[in-house]
Amino acid sequence: MMRSKKRSSAILSVILAASLLFGCGASKETGTDKTANITASSDITESPATTESPASSESQVVTEPSTVPESSVTSESVDTTGSETLIESAADEGSENEVSEYIAAMPLEDKVAQLFYVAPEAITGVDTVTMAGATTQQALADNPVGGIIYFGANIVSREQLKTRISNTKSYSRYPVFIGTDEEGGTVNRIAGSAIEAEDSLVKDVGTMKSVGATGDASKAYDAGQTIGCYMHELGFNMDFAPVAGVLTDPENKTIGTRSFGSDPALDAAMVAQFTDGLHAEDVLSCEKHFPGLGDTNVDTHTGEATTQRSLDDMRTTDFISFGGGIDAGTDFVMVGHVSCPNVTGNNSPASLSEKMISEVLRGELGYDGIVITDSLQMGAVTQYYSSGEAAIKTIQAGADMLLMPEDYHEAYEAVLNAINDGTISEERIDESLKRIYKVKLKLK
Repeated sequence: MMRSKKRSSAILSVILAASLLFGCGASKETGTDKTANITASSDITESPATTESPASSESQVVTEPSTVPESSVTSESVDTTGSETLIESAADEGSENEVSEYIAAMPLEDKVAQLFYVAPEAITGVDTVTMAGATTQQALADNPVGGIIYFGANIVSREQLKTRISNTKSYSRYPVFIGTDEEGGTVNRIAGSAIEAEDSLVKDVGTMKSVGATGDASKAYDAGQTIGCYMHELGFNMDFAPVAGVLTDPENKTIGTRSFGSDPALDAAMVAQFTDGLHAEDVLSCEKHFPGLGDTNVDTHTGEATTQRSLDDMRTTDFISFGGGIDAGTDFVMVGHVSCPNVTGNNSPASLSEKMISEVLRGELGYDGIVITDSLQMGAVTQYYSSGEAAIKTIQAGADMLLMPEDYHEAYEAVLNAINDGTISEERIDESLKRIYKVKLKLK
């Protein structure tokens, strides 16, 4: 069940001491709440185009001032979870009417912005954002995006990150997803960072290949719960994990140890358990990268990746493992940029394909949650489409959220113009917003 996160600093001190003894998830067995501390690193889905640079250089890292003075950052003054707690029954208690009313009150410009999930640099114009102050506040007022993804360059310390997440949530006039990639193993944005040295609860759970090798799906639950615990206590409400693709080619280096393995049934159980572990700690899940990258030999970060598998091939492999996450109630499915010519009849990336999203993922697999693209900054997209073209095509294909377009402002304007000229209907945008807000209105 969900727990209230309002605490005095004295209570927090006692809880933290108990947490250090029992670790993340201890409250499930001991009745003791837990407090963890964290950081994020940079993402496999794509790191921001501008990276950290020496303070003395012309393109130096700009740290915008926080509205919370450093001296006042204490356990009492900063809500470590932000302003949201997942409310389990929200989706069942008349939420459809609530969602519809919420969306109806939004101006069209805000509706479009809500479809985008971006790095903070995309809307602030700051080279590398490390605090959420006046610049972030104005950026969110001008660009009320649906989600913010953090990377390693955005992290300085535990208190800095907690303050930043709390401020960001308070500045947004709509509920906002705050996420990062925390898979375990080679893709850790929190474990392995500077914050791990500040808190013994933050730890690398290992690769999902090593978890899968145990053959024990409860180990995947433990991994998901451990990750969810420290993410939640920092204020994150979403993890871009787990990888649900089956490792159909043992020589594959693109996914490799990020996959639970080559047994679709075991992978399905592992994906479901990892998802349950995240949900136990009030963190949203995102299984990826549909329809699977386990047999590709090109990284979609750098260029076009193609699978020659047929629909029947997918039904006996990745559809089983993705089905495990869907049955477990995954909140998001990330669609990758792999081309599937033997399914779609062309080389369009799955993320831009109506066949793959609307017919296969939604139709055949029955998924009606949020569909988000992989990073639209990747070479598999940018080498063939402008930011505006890609944004329009992904929405026409059936995606709900667009992750990190190469040029956010171009993509936003393209979608807004497409609605105004009738290329995309406002009703189509509302369909996506209904899926998004069924989840967002659980975040209180």
